[in-house]
Amino acid sequence: MVHLRHCTLCPRRCGANREAGKNGFCCAPARPKIALASLHFGEEPCISGTAGSGTVFFSHCNLKCVFCQNHEISQGGFGREVDVEQLAQIFIKLQEKGAHNINLVSPTPYVPVISPAIKVARRRGLAIPVVYNTNAYENVETLALLEGLVDIYLPDLKYFSAEPARRYSAAPDYFHAATAAIKEMYRQVGTPVLDKNGLARRGLIIRHLVLPGQVADSIHVLHWIAGNLPREVYISLMAQYFPAHRAVRIPPLDRRLRVDEYEDVVNCLLKLGLQNGFVQEMEAATEEYVPDFNLYGVPESATGRSATGDGPVGMHTK
Repeated sequence: MVHLRHCTLCPRRCGANREAGKNGFCCAPARPKIALASLHFGEEPCISGTAGSGTVFFSHCNLKCVFCQNHEISQGGFGREVDVEQLAQIFIKLQEKGAHNINLVSPTPYVPVISPAIKVARRRGLAIPVVYNTNAYENVETLALLEGLVDIYLPDLKYFSAEPARRYSAAPDYFHAATAAIKEMYRQVGTPVLDKNGLARRGLIIRHLVLPGQVADSIHVLHWIAGNLPREVYISLMAQYFPAHRAVRIPPLDRRLRVDEYEDVVNCLLKLGLQNGFVQEMEAATEEYVPDFNLYGVPESATGRSATGDGPVGMHTK
């Protein structure tokens, strides 16, 4: 499998031999590990629609966000391994259930398996868009492996400044890597194209989660988007933050976002003319929207290995 004997899939380029079972920074195995594959209704309206997004939650992550709402799978590693054939079948089954799209959540460590799985599924009739739902800490050369396979890119753009990126996600180079990746995503899929029902068929939608005490950083993020991408790109400005994982002990992340903080960022969004997209209600900041990671929709492992990690319990900030 490409890259996995000396893994360079993400900007960390840690060089782990994942084919030999060696753990890199993300601790991901060579085969995709999945915690949940089901219809999901908590995404943006153009993604979830009325029938739901066919969401595949991958375990392990190349960031270590202290506030991760999905930490049970992203850092705890709960999930079950699958192979190319099983992953392709998951995609087909989600389409059969009526999913508007296939939504790959935190897929970065598994691109060399995801890519052939999409090809297999399409040969077998997969006709709905594929969404690449990522924290944006990506290498451009890895994204190149997905050209023509991914229809919709749904990246976070978490930070502008190196210090919060280091302190909260162990990635001081985050902004440099993420902005280069987002430019490549835009090159591949362009601005959003919606069908007559308002569902996204193609394009780039950038998410940004406003964090407590980080209004200035959020405003810098929006200025970068306005200065580097067409105004037609969709922005999903999220207010759903609540203290989770280690953030409950780290000020100012140990509190919820204030209304005035979010309003300051929304006002900046509007002043910059970034009016395509979505603004979230403050009421979204609740654990009710965290999925239940119970292995639903995940077939028995091809290796015979069962689920591992801290245990099942996960809109999902990556």
